[in-house]
Amino acid sequence: MNNIDLNGRFAVITGGAQGVGYAVAQRIIASGGRVALWDIDPGVTAAAETLSAGTIGIVLDLTDEHAVAAAAEETERLFGRIDILVNSAGIAGSSLPVVTYSAKEWRRVIDVDLTAVFLCCRAVVAGMTSRNYGRIVNVSSVAGKEGNPNAAPYSAAKAGVIALTKSLGKELAASNIAVNCITPSPIKTRMLEQVSPEHIKYMLSRVPRGRFAELQEAASMIAWLVSEENSFTTASTFDLSGGRATY
Repeated sequence: MNNIDLNGRFAVITGGAQGVGYAVAQRIIASGGRVALWDIDPGVTAAAETLSAGTIGIVLDLTDEHAVAAAAEETERLFGRIDILVNSAGIAGSSLPVVTYSAKEWRRVIDVDLTAVFLCCRAVVAGMTSRNYGRIVNVSSVAGKEGNPNAAPYSAAKAGVIALTKSLGKELAASNIAVNCITPSPIKTRMLEQVSPEHIKYMLSRVPRGRFAELQEAASMIAWLVSEENSFTTASTFDLSGGRATY
């Protein structure tokens, strides 16, 4: 494992109770950083305790702008500042064709997978700007590039995350703030429990590597992107799809 210097850095990771978020938290802590986990899962407090004594776990609805603002305020009060934001919270939604997808379910997926990313970015950007330092990584998906059948809201939300990343990265490009996203193919997390076996089989069949991405592979890529070493690249998309992505 390469050494990434995150000494003295304070990070917020959404969806940190498990999966990619938890793996990223482990890597940031191993690199010398401090972490606050934001998650709707009540288990986030226990997850924080398993990581290190200085890790914070905050239970909140990431689609609630007031709850997100309050979590940012509490985290800054405890840490003093937020240097890093990793938006990894997300849901898959139902595996259904557009013609049978309910508007209610569509809105739920868009809210969690896209609107929450916007709210969390908005909550931390002012502080980062005032200090002229920040690193943001949004976890999108290869589905946001290519679209998956029977997963229209998820694909649309993840495409929106890519566009949001590019827009925000350009807005902040004159400052020492980098905003990037990653586009992984399927990773073995609890989110796969939300989709049908047929859909999982389809997604894996599209990956030339022929396997799931590993949690540590995602964490390694993100660890560098949130480091000071990433001093130039912003508003960019980093592929983690095992060769699936065609652009």
